[in-house]
Amino acid sequence: MKKTKNILFCAFAAGMPILNVSVSTAEAFQKPNVIYIMADDLGIGDLGCYGQRIIKTPAIDRLAINGIRFAQHYAGCTVSAPSRCSLMTGKHTGHSFIRGNKGVINKEGNKFDYPLADAEVTVGEIMKRHGYATACIGKWGMGGPNTEGHPNNQGFDYFFGYLGQGNAHRYYPRFLYENNTRIDLNEKVYSHDLIMEKALGFIEENAGNPFFLYLTPTIPHADLILPEGQLGDYEGVLCEKPFLGGNYTAQLKPRATFAAMVSRLNRGVQQVVDLLRKKGLLKNTIVIFTSDNGTHKEGGHDPDTFDSNGPFRGYKRDMYEGGIRTPFIVSWPGVIPAGTVSYHVSAFWDFLPTMCDLIGEPIPVSSDGISYLPTLRGKGEQKKHDYLYWEFHEQGGKQAILKDNWKLIKLKVDTPLKSKFELYNLNADPGERMNVASQYPEKVEEMCHLLELAHTPNSLYPFAFEE
Repeated sequence: MKKTKNILFCAFAAGMPILNVSVSTAEAFQKPNVIYIMADDLGIGDLGCYGQRIIKTPAIDRLAINGIRFAQHYAGCTVSAPSRCSLMTGKHTGHSFIRGNKGVINKEGNKFDYPLADAEVTVGEIMKRHGYATACIGKWGMGGPNTEGHPNNQGFDYFFGYLGQGNAHRYYPRFLYENNTRIDLNEKVYSHDLIMEKALGFIEENAGNPFFLYLTPTIPHADLILPEGQLGDYEGVLCEKPFLGGNYTAQLKPRATFAAMVSRLNRGVQQVVDLLRKKGLLKNTIVIFTSDNGTHKEGGHDPDTFDSNGPFRGYKRDMYEGGIRTPFIVSWPGVIPAGTVSYHVSAFWDFLPTMCDLIGEPIPVSSDGISYLPTLRGKGEQKKHDYLYWEFHEQGGKQAILKDNWKLIKLKVDTPLKSKFELYNLNADPGERMNVASQYPEKVEEMCHLLELAHTPNSLYPFAFEE
């Protein structure tokens, strides 16, 4: 059972009440449902509404047509676990508890992820405290069975799916978990379809109550695999380069398979929207769609074929825009004007403050985020970040900071004498092709100072020079 936490809260900016002034008593009482759908390794360029021309994603595109599409939204990190921690706790990776993909072996000999600490405050806990039924269905990645990081101990009434990331590489897994119970599947069930079945069941069961569904399918993370004969419209259309295997399953048609997997993800989104409409919940449900980081290059996926990173440089594990800039779409019929595009710069750690703003909860003082609810509603003053910060503890250590659309990337952080800096002006150079660090040394110095301020040492994820 989750321990009672001593939490310090701060009020909103001086003069602002806890509830957004534009939210009426009736609207606050209705408590809109929230469905946060987060794909795994989906690139910003993989969706039609962000420029994709090969893969068909009509249901996801329709969310954007009927709602708001953000042009500059960022993941919590460039890999999974720290990105998810940032989303759930409202902290960037300079302050968050989990800052990397770190495995631990349990007493049964199975590998799971390092558990999120009991003391951390999650979105699930906040929503549950306000009467929401809560569920995480899909991939968790922040603690195995019977640990303090398990979703049931982090504010979620119900969990189904992959607790550990390693197991989530397989779409025909040996097992999944329902809460703390292991469900043996013996590599005979396509996990995505079962995950969607459980998600739709949760919506059905809670249609009469406010609910928060954190839906985290693993598509299109590698493996690249589908049930036999289900490549659909992509069968025989794309020139293929077979993937011979290795860490992932061999795939003769990786390009068609990737495209069909993204379309299968799109089908799941359509199923969610159809069920909401059937239950009369569509107008009182906020549906959010995003991805946990940039596109991958694993399991035979060729991101260049699909322009998966759009106009940006880099992929998963990079601090370039292609590794951290994600699609971000929000639909809220009757509240968000259809077809809106927002240039507000936002990030995963803003989700927790936004939910606090929505339901009238003071924002935890530990949060690095700001609410983007004024942008969603088109009312009230939208605060802006002074800067955004990321750190990554693989490939020699990396840091990045974004301020006023100037972006500084520090590479080889683990070996300070060999560290190098890259500086980009995203207004003029969104593709990060022109490193101007030597031309603007004063800007590099200014942003290096911010890098130091943003990073708090973490004994679980130290840079090498901190050990």
